[in-house]
Amino acid sequence: MARHLGIVGAIVIVAIAGALAQSSAADERAPDRFRVRLETTKGSVVLQAERALAPRGADRFYTLVRARYFDDSRLFRVVPGRWAQFGIAGDPKVASAWRARTFADDPPKAPNIQGAVAFAFAEKDGRTTQVFVNLVDNSSTLDAQGFAPFAHVVEGMDVVLALNGEYGETSGGGIRAGKQDPMFREGNAWLDREFPRLDRIVRAAVLPGE
Repeated sequence: MARHLGIVGAIVIVAIAGALAQSSAADERAPDRFRVRLETTKGSVVLQAERALAPRGADRFYTLVRARYFDDSRLFRVVPGRWAQFGIAGDPKVASAWRARTFADDPPKAPNIQGAVAFAFAEKDGRTTQVFVNLVDNSSTLDAQGFAPFAHVVEGMDVVLALNGEYGETSGGGIRAGKQDPMFREGNAWLDREFPRLDRIVRAAVLPGE
């Protein structure tokens, strides 16, 4: 029995080590320019990413999309007149594995105008997986804080503006508010139970040829 438990323990340790190694692997290098289609419950949105604007952010987004991280996730922070945020995987195991996988800041090169897409963050060099689309021109408030757009909405801005914003900051809020733990613990189960009318991303995919 002791030998059996030892073997099981070794297998578990190897599995954990493998998962940690995978979670700390380098992001893929994104193409200089690529487009991503977000199929949402309100319709399709196409984002065009420009690596020159924020290379680390573009690489992380490209990696996440190709890993299908955003598929079946919720647009959990839609604040009309401000932004629409997503980027916590519906599966809590997946979300937790990426939660500490930070990447270094990109120096901002583009303004946070309507349709600009950037990574959310709370601390320096602390961006991970959460992304937001500016619903209006937020450049006067967000540019000075270091939010670095890496993409822009090129199709479907009307879809983004139509996303359900009835819950505002209550359905998890932003990273800085410190109220996202339930999403990481329970994933979609918590959001669907407490905020059942949130829109969701059905699928995110890099468009062919990109």
